[in-house]
Amino acid sequence: MDFVSIRVITGDVARLVAFYEKATGVSAAWATEDFAELRTPGATLAIASTRTVPLFAPGSSRPADNHSVIIEFLVDDVDRVYENLTGFVSDFVNEPTTMPWGNRSLLFRDPDGNLVNFFTPVTQAAMEKFAR
Repeated sequence: MDFVSIRVITGDVARLVAFYEKATGVSAAWATEDFAELRTPGATLAIASTRTVPLFAPGSSRPADNHSVIIEFLVDDVDRVYENLTGFVSDFVNEPTTMPWGNRSLLFRDPDGNLVNFFTPVTQAAMEKFAR
Protein backbone atom coordinates (compact mmCIF):
# COMPACT_ATOMS: atom_id res chain seq x y z
CA MET A 1 0.00 0.00 0.00
CA ASP A 2 1.17 3.53 -0.72
CA PHE A 3 -0.33 6.64 0.88
CA VAL A 4 -1.02 8.98 -2.03
CA SER A 5 -3.00 12.05 -1.01
CA ILE A 6 -5.35 13.96 1.23
CA ARG A 7 -8.44 15.37 -0.48
CA VAL A 8 -10.07 18.50 0.86
CA ILE A 9 -13.67 19.19 -0.18
CA THR A 10 -14.50 22.87 -0.60
CA GLY A 11 -17.23 25.12 -1.86
CA ASP A 12 -14.66 27.25 -3.73
CA VAL A 13 -11.91 25.23 -5.40
CA ALA A 14 -10.26 28.21 -7.13
CA ARG A 15 -9.96 30.16 -3.85
CA LEU A 16 -8.52 27.25 -1.89
CA VAL A 17 -6.11 26.23 -4.67
CA ALA A 18 -4.87 29.83 -4.95
CA PHE A 19 -4.31 29.92 -1.17
CA TYR A 20 -2.27 26.71 -1.15
CA GLU A 21 -0.29 27.70 -4.24
CA LYS A 22 0.75 30.94 -2.57
CA ALA A 23 1.37 29.37 0.86
CA THR A 24 3.44 26.46 -0.46
CA GLY A 25 4.93 27.80 -3.68
CA VAL A 26 3.67 24.66 -5.45
CA SER A 27 1.64 25.08 -8.66
CA ALA A 28 -1.55 23.06 -8.90
CA ALA A 29 -2.30 20.61 -11.68
CA TRP A 30 -5.95 21.04 -12.67
CA ALA A 31 -7.94 18.03 -13.91
CA THR A 32 -11.27 19.89 -14.14
CA GLU A 33 -12.71 23.06 -12.64
CA ASP A 34 -13.84 20.83 -9.76
CA PHE A 35 -10.52 19.12 -9.01
CA ALA A 36 -6.88 20.15 -8.67
CA GLU A 37 -3.78 18.66 -7.05
CA LEU A 38 -0.70 20.17 -5.46
CA ARG A 39 1.94 17.46 -5.87
CA THR A 40 5.04 17.30 -3.71
CA PRO A 41 7.70 14.58 -3.64
CA GLY A 42 6.13 13.03 -0.52
CA ALA A 43 2.39 13.33 -1.06
CA THR A 44 -0.35 15.20 -2.87
CA LEU A 45 -2.92 17.66 -1.57
CA ALA A 46 -6.04 17.21 -3.68
CA ILE A 47 -8.73 19.91 -3.62
CA ALA A 48 -12.18 19.05 -4.90
CA SER A 49 -15.53 20.74 -5.26
CA THR A 50 -18.61 19.77 -3.31
CA ARG A 51 -19.97 18.72 -6.72
CA THR A 52 -17.62 15.70 -6.61
CA VAL A 53 -19.03 14.30 -3.36
CA PRO A 54 -22.13 12.67 -4.90
CA LEU A 55 -19.85 10.71 -7.23
CA PHE A 56 -18.59 8.81 -4.16
CA ALA A 57 -21.46 8.92 -1.68
CA PRO A 58 -24.02 11.76 -1.52
CA GLY A 59 -23.79 13.73 1.72
CA SER A 60 -20.66 11.93 2.93
CA SER A 61 -18.49 15.06 3.12
CA ARG A 62 -19.13 18.70 3.99
CA PRO A 63 -16.81 21.62 3.17
CA ALA A 64 -15.27 23.77 5.90
CA ASP A 65 -16.27 21.24 8.59
CA ASN A 66 -12.93 19.68 9.59
CA HIS A 67 -12.14 19.58 13.31
CA SER A 68 -9.80 16.61 13.51
CA VAL A 69 -7.21 16.66 10.69
CA ILE A 70 -4.08 18.78 10.35
CA ILE A 71 -2.52 19.11 6.89
CA GLU A 72 1.26 19.07 7.34
CA PHE A 73 4.11 20.28 5.16
CA LEU A 74 7.82 19.86 5.83
CA VAL A 75 9.60 23.15 5.04
CA ASP A 76 13.28 24.14 5.08
CA ASP A 77 12.93 27.13 7.43
CA VAL A 78 9.63 27.55 9.26
CA ASP A 79 10.61 30.95 10.69
CA ARG A 80 11.30 32.34 7.21
CA VAL A 81 8.05 30.84 5.93
CA TYR A 82 6.19 32.48 8.81
CA GLU A 83 7.64 35.86 7.84
CA ASN A 84 6.57 35.28 4.21
CA LEU A 85 3.02 34.28 5.23
CA THR A 86 2.53 37.21 7.60
CA GLY A 87 0.05 39.55 5.94
CA PHE A 88 -1.28 36.74 3.73
CA VAL A 89 -2.53 34.20 6.27
CA SER A 90 -5.29 35.74 8.35
CA ASP A 91 -5.64 33.04 11.04
CA PHE A 92 -2.42 31.97 12.74
CA VAL A 93 -3.10 29.50 15.54
CA ASN A 94 0.47 29.78 16.81
CA GLU A 95 3.74 31.33 15.77
CA PRO A 96 6.73 29.06 15.16
CA THR A 97 7.16 26.97 18.29
CA THR A 98 9.59 24.15 19.04
CA MET A 99 7.61 21.04 19.96
CA PRO A 100 8.74 18.35 22.44
CA TRP A 101 9.18 15.85 19.57
CA GLY A 102 11.80 18.04 17.86
CA ASN A 103 9.94 19.97 15.17
CA ARG A 104 9.60 23.72 15.01
CA SER A 105 5.97 24.17 13.95
CA LEU A 106 3.74 26.92 12.61
CA LEU A 107 0.00 26.26 12.83
CA PHE A 108 -2.59 28.26 10.89
CA ARG A 109 -5.98 27.88 9.23
CA ASP A 110 -6.70 27.92 5.52
CA PRO A 111 -9.70 29.92 4.18
CA ASP A 112 -12.04 26.97 4.89
CA GLY A 113 -10.80 26.70 8.49
CA ASN A 114 -8.67 23.57 7.97
CA LEU A 115 -5.62 23.42 10.21
CA VAL A 116 -2.26 23.55 8.44
CA ASN A 117 1.10 22.83 10.04
CA PHE A 118 4.34 23.92 8.41
CA PHE A 119 7.28 22.45 10.30
CA THR A 120 11.06 22.16 10.28
CA PRO A 121 12.89 19.42 12.21
CA VAL A 122 15.36 21.04 14.62
CA THR A 123 16.63 18.25 16.88
CA GLN A 124 19.01 15.56 15.68
CA ALA A 125 16.37 12.84 16.07
CA ALA A 126 13.76 14.83 14.13
CA MET A 127 16.26 15.70 11.39
CA GLU A 128 17.17 12.02 11.03
CA LYS A 129 13.50 11.04 10.91
CA PHE A 130 12.79 13.43 8.04
CA ALA A 131 16.11 13.15 6.19
CA ARG A 132 15.54 13.22 2.44
